[in-house]
Amino acid sequence: MSINLTSSHEAALQVIRQAATAIEDWAKGEGNATSQQPDALRLVFDLVHLTPEQPSQPKHYRPARALDLHKGEQTPRIPYATEDCPTDQDFTVLKTQILSAVQDLDPKQQTLSQLMVFLETYGSHLSWGNSNSDIAIIDQAKSDAAIAAALAQSPDQKLALVGGDLMGVQKFIYTISSEGALKSLRARSFYLELATEEVVQQLLTRLELPRTNVIYAGASKFFLLVAATNELEEILERVQREFNDWLLETFQRKVFLAIAYQSFPADQLQATSNTEPPPLAQIWQQVNEKLNAQAFRKFSQQLDRVIEPQASHQPCKVCHRDDIPEEQLRRLNKLEDDSPLVCETCEKMFQLGDDLPNFKALVRSPLKLDEDAKDQDIQIQIHNHYYRSVHPQWESKDSNEIVFQINNWNLKCYPSNQFTPLLLGNYFQRSPETGGFIAANEMAKASEGIERVGYLRMDVDRLSQIFSKGLGANYTLPRLASLSRQMTYFFKVYLNSLAAQRQQNFIDYCNSHTFQYLPRNPPKDPDKNLDKNLRENLLFIYAGGDDLFVSGAWDEIVVFGFDVYQAFRAYTGYHPDITLSAGITIVDAKFPLYQAANEAGEAEDAAKDNGRDSLSLFGEVLKWEQWLGRRKEEKNIDAASREYLESKMVVPDLQGVLPFVQDLLNPQALEFSYPQSFIRNLLITAKLREQKIKETQKLQPGQVKDVTYYLHLPKLAYALSRLPKPIQNHEDFTPIRQSLMSPRNSPYFRAIATWIELLTRNA
Repeated sequence: MSINLTSSHEAALQVIRQAATAIEDWAKGEGNATSQQPDALRLVFDLVHLTPEQPSQPKHYRPARALDLHKGEQTPRIPYATEDCPTDQDFTVLKTQILSAVQDLDPKQQTLSQLMVFLETYGSHLSWGNSNSDIAIIDQAKSDAAIAAALAQSPDQKLALVGGDLMGVQKFIYTISSEGALKSLRARSFYLELATEEVVQQLLTRLELPRTNVIYAGASKFFLLVAATNELEEILERVQREFNDWLLETFQRKVFLAIAYQSFPADQLQATSNTEPPPLAQIWQQVNEKLNAQAFRKFSQQLDRVIEPQASHQPCKVCHRDDIPEEQLRRLNKLEDDSPLVCETCEKMFQLGDDLPNFKALVRSPLKLDEDAKDQDIQIQIHNHYYRSVHPQWESKDSNEIVFQINNWNLKCYPSNQFTPLLLGNYFQRSPETGGFIAANEMAKASEGIERVGYLRMDVDRLSQIFSKGLGANYTLPRLASLSRQMTYFFKVYLNSLAAQRQQNFIDYCNSHTFQYLPRNPPKDPDKNLDKNLRENLLFIYAGGDDLFVSGAWDEIVVFGFDVYQAFRAYTGYHPDITLSAGITIVDAKFPLYQAANEAGEAEDAAKDNGRDSLSLFGEVLKWEQWLGRRKEEKNIDAASREYLESKMVVPDLQGVLPFVQDLLNPQALEFSYPQSFIRNLLITAKLREQKIKETQKLQPGQVKDVTYYLHLPKLAYALSRLPKPIQNHEDFTPIRQSLMSPRNSPYFRAIATWIELLTRNA
């Protein structure tokens, strides 16, 4: 059958226009009793249940506001979940913003792209109420438009879910070692974002579908809703084969594209079940299983090329591929004669690392421009298309070109359907020397205390389970879209805000909530506001659909990790099944980047092995609540230990790691600082405790607990007695001394002492 682009595009446009008109009428007060009326948005995360015994979540809401872009800020502020339903005043403010924005929408020239951005901006925190109160208007409208566009091509009402996965990205991103590795790594991460977009765009073009049919795209994966036409399988196979031909040639089997689909009757999108996973959940799972199966037969369509004998040459000094003749290798840095020899791809990644900080928009073109042209930005080739940087207001004269607007919600920047948003977790600080990305040695020099670089890897626990079965009987396409969009927004949008404006996105929220934070360089005047620019030395290497990899000055990385965890938990309504695990490694600036990435990954794995919801830092693996010191029920210990502690120990004023670091590093409150000998003695006490615990294997359980919680106390008492008398006698030191002597805090001594030692060391 022939596919009609116009019918699919017009069907989607009609649905999106109806939703935009309904919001506009609501803002004008022109709605009626029978029309859809925007209402408060319930939190879709509240519906997630992974265990039968899990209690129901309390009701949470998103604040009723537009994407909160303040003057001078590049990305929206974080819309934390709240138990308070939005007020009439909240809706009044939002209506005023909508009416102002409508003036930028020309009724005669409204495009699908522009209306989608309008709904994204003003319909992300509103619902249609009633049974759909947990689905944002943008997600409901986009899902309806996707269904309408697909059905316009399917007279027999047959649809298909198409999934794709770029496998092997870890090998492509992390296994590099060279000068400029940090910016090259950031460039490779960005390159893979574009590679995923390239596959998606090729499929949309060949299937003649609008952008609304992209259910999810990010973190090297994508899902599309399409019509199950007779040509579908052939189109998918052709796109996969051609793209893998290019991947095999370019990356020597390191990266592979898997594509799979599952067809189904359209009415299954509306079906639900209380006894088994709803049909859509089963379809989602079937597609993922088919994708995973392809991991064991990569490049089967290119098998003759894979097994063909190839000559081995001098390997590229960055990615180590050895199939390129030496005369075709290039200097990594053209300005240095002794720069290592690398392949063309690695040279392009190095150049891209220099240009990437200036990217605001990208044009995708089938035409390759003259590389010798003056003032020409680097061109990024992905398969048979070329990407280059352009101004956001750039006008394309070629209908085959597509312009990706990076983190841009300005309606005027979407004059036609050639323009589409591209969300990127791309926060960075510039190098004062080069103007490009800040370098590892610059991060280390900017660190507080010891000069080191920190690397943070973090991701959502059990994300695949959350998406495959977390919604239970509530598993519908709009809810799935809402769940994925809100998760993506946190990592690709709101993390930029958290890094760039910590005061507005974190500290201001701390003032009225239970967040805890460690200010960097605390002000001498306690009443003075903290510096609003507290992220001077961070670089996002990758921030995707559910995970992140960030480098920076080691002390800022540690604090940023704490910020991210607390912000994410508040954003998701403190859901017990939606948590993060993280690993942080702290190394010298010259330490090989790929090894630092591996160590951070191993630390993250250790956190996962600790029952998830944990952080691995300073060689210690603890639950986040142990690091933060929140006074909640001690879920991290077994029932017998809890009973033992409650029967013998009073809960101290300070408990956990962070509260001690905050108080021990707050000299303006105590009017003195602690000698290094005290920190060393705290470390010695921690080592003594750990050694004795290892020696207690033959003791009775009760004796083990006595050794675990009490044996170290004499050594600690001695260390405290050696402190200067002004410290011992200070009234503000009393709660610190009593809390240190509490056996409840004994598991945290090593982390506390290590953190303070690194912050106070001079070299």
